[in-house]
Amino acid sequence: MQTGSNTVMSTEHFGTLADGTAVQRWTLERDGTRVRVLTYGGIVQSAEVPDRDGVPAGIALGLPDLASYQEYAGPYFGALVGRYANRIGGASFELDGRTHHLTRNEGRNHVHGGACGFDKRVWDARETADGMELSLVSADGEEGFPGRVELTVAYTLDEGGALRIAYRAVTDAPTVLNLTNHTYWNLAGADSGSALGQRLRIAAGAVTPVDAESLPTGEFLPVEGTRFDFREARPVTKEYDHNFVLDADATTAAAELYDEVSGRVLTVTTTEPGLQLYTADHFDGRPFGPCAGIALETQHFPDSPNRPEFPSTVVRPGEEFVSTTVYGFSVR
Repeated sequence: MQTGSNTVMSTEHFGTLADGTAVQRWTLERDGTRVRVLTYGGIVQSAEVPDRDGVPAGIALGLPDLASYQEYAGPYFGALVGRYANRIGGASFELDGRTHHLTRNEGRNHVHGGACGFDKRVWDARETADGMELSLVSADGEEGFPGRVELTVAYTLDEGGALRIAYRAVTDAPTVLNLTNHTYWNLAGADSGSALGQRLRIAAGAVTPVDAESLPTGEFLPVEGTRFDFREARPVTKEYDHNFVLDADATTAAAELYDEVSGRVLTVTTTEPGLQLYTADHFDGRPFGPCAGIALETQHFPDSPNRPEFPSTVVRPGEEFVSTTVYGFSVR
């Protein structure tokens, strides 16, 4: 099928869960970009773009079948993460005088939506005028979060083949919400080995430093003179799992990743205030080796429900949660 936006789309059966739920794979193609999205977890299974010589290759770490995504769920390969991306300390938070206790799935803490977050749910899918849209209802009390939340996430290819992911949600009770996409990028090719050495720029003058549990201390650390200073592009090294505080004007280009060998460039623009840089140091070769991909997770800050000094993630009835991130592809 083809949309009026010049995006060519198709769907196919990708697998079936043990309970009989069918999973679809949607393929979107436009201007040299081909992206495949699963209804399981809203996963970006692949993103294929050409190098400077016009030779296409997959640059998003993906897995070949549904069973593999279930087996290797922990790295969140390409997944749509929620209700709350990143960590909430003590797996609890207070809202309007009431304490909410969440699933503990990283020691004493809550991470990436809990034991059965949005990354493990099968979303409903429909074609839209310019792409495809996933929808899901998250029940009141799911993983401990308050409020019944109705969500839609649209995946479209803009002119030039840029991947746009647009999130919307409403709730019937006060809650917290923080959504992201957890794709790992390797601009040299998903099967090329380590992504370290690719050049990264992040429009951020500060980071939120973390403690031994990877929870923010509440400080805003200026990046100048530290290993976190990516204001000028430089090669990525290992051991990053940190939230960068994006500059106020960073919506023009929050981050840019560049591979000198292939010439591929990934540009990230977002409405979010933060970007989590994760270099996947702990990959053990099953199925990818250490630092095989670089995650650039646009989101609000970790543990914001317990940090009033951070931008709020509270959503109330009558309000609409809206967030957009665009991944642009080019060469130089």
